[in-house]
Amino acid sequence: LQDLTFDNRFTRDLPADPEIGSWRRQVLGACYSRVQPTPTRRPELVAYSREVAQDLGLNEQCCQSEEFLRVFSGNQMLPTMDPHASCYGGHQFGHWAGQLGDGRAINLGEVISHDGERHILQVKGAGPTPYSRRADGLAVLRSSLREFLCSEAMYHLGVPTTRALSVIVTGDEVIRDMFYDGQAKAEPGAVVCRVAPSFTRFGHFEIFAMRNELGVLSRIMDYTVRTNFPHLGEPSINTYHAWFDEVCRRTAEMVVQWMRVGFVHGVMNTDNMSVLGLTIDYGPYGWLEDYDPMWTPNTTDAQGRRYRFGQQHQVALWNLTQLARSLAPLVEQIEPLQTSLENYSRYYTDRYRSMVVDKLGLDRYDDAEDGNLFDELWAVLELVETDMTLFFRALGEVRFDGIDTAAEDSAELLLAPFRVAYYIEDSVGSSVRQRSLQWMRTYARRLHRAGICDAERRPQMQASNPRFVLRNYLAQLAIDRAEEGDYSMTWELLDVLRRPYDDQPGKEVYAKKRPEWARNRAGCSMLSCSS
Repeated sequence: LQDLTFDNRFTRDLPADPEIGSWRRQVLGACYSRVQPTPTRRPELVAYSREVAQDLGLNEQCCQSEEFLRVFSGNQMLPTMDPHASCYGGHQFGHWAGQLGDGRAINLGEVISHDGERHILQVKGAGPTPYSRRADGLAVLRSSLREFLCSEAMYHLGVPTTRALSVIVTGDEVIRDMFYDGQAKAEPGAVVCRVAPSFTRFGHFEIFAMRNELGVLSRIMDYTVRTNFPHLGEPSINTYHAWFDEVCRRTAEMVVQWMRVGFVHGVMNTDNMSVLGLTIDYGPYGWLEDYDPMWTPNTTDAQGRRYRFGQQHQVALWNLTQLARSLAPLVEQIEPLQTSLENYSRYYTDRYRSMVVDKLGLDRYDDAEDGNLFDELWAVLELVETDMTLFFRALGEVRFDGIDTAAEDSAELLLAPFRVAYYIEDSVGSSVRQRSLQWMRTYARRLHRAGICDAERRPQMQASNPRFVLRNYLAQLAIDRAEEGDYSMTWELLDVLRRPYDDQPGKEVYAKKRPEWARNRAGCSMLSCSS
């Protein structure tokens, strides 16, 4: 660890809060506050990511050392670290929330790896900061383990995301009221170390625009361009416009990838939106199991369902609009910003269509027929509880070559992908089966007209449709064991999720649909914003 090279450009180039310490306050005219993590009583390593460690130049021996445990639990600072919490604001559930900031995350510093890449090391749950408001700045094992596992699962799925180096239990108890119902209890505390090229959010720009602190806004804008978008050139009005356009495109790509694998962020506030187009802040997230575009994993959002699965691309556009408003004071013309917002919608639509083309193993998007093909598929999947992941994987394994799909005896073959994905097959009526069969025959004709054989289609579909995702109940089972001191399932899940598109014989249990006992269990269905 002593060999890590810290650059700390964020604290070197941007204005600091003149006050030092974690007492709660409004921080004006500054981008961050220096603060130390809170020491923990008895830290113990739960798990670490070999891939992230390798990116940082850390070997297995280092990751299992006492020094690693002390540093990434917040008990020891390396000499060149510069721990701080950053200041930002945000719109939460559509309303301006004012100053938010890193309330339970402390940036230890910026490491420059051997390949020249920048990695911010951030410990979440490491104690209070000036931005903690009335909270304690701590985190519990269940939320920390969910974030650790999901960060790495998303990376291996090919979804843009922040990463996670390690999760460590602290030996301290943390009091949490999981569902805000007056049933608070003590839970094991934990710290997760998150890693990203930058944790800069839309809210970092909103806060200074809202406060009319335009000098600070200009400085963080120039810093972001120079540090994370150097390919755009030196900061200028034209560069700002190009930067916003790229943020729009990156955001669209991120949401398309969420939709591809059935991920629901659950709390798409502007303070949870990365300017790098990375999935950030794994709070009350969830994996869409039975296909339902109205589903949200967030209990706080249960009534309005603002952040439901099928609405994510529209919420992203709304959030980008708030970012554009924050940039308006820096640019002479707002028309290019509006153009970029329009480009977002077009880019999202194009990328979404290409994504579904890949999921279905098609050659291209056909304007004449594929719109109806796609829409009818989503409608059929929504008729009854149908597991999205299992359906698409099974669809890729159907044999169409040499089969007369119009023949009566082909029905059993064609309905197989639906049947393996139904949660309650006995409740599926004849009308649902008939409509499903009709879609399959339409799909088969589409393949036939394009001359697409099974040998072409299957690899394309297998590369787009995972066998394994971090199902909510699997994460909860790993949490249950970890809270008893058994981390074996965490390690096994981490290993399985490294190869989500491979069949992995012997690991079939991790690809099964949600069991009935998990339907309404806390942690397996919906989650609150409580840590």
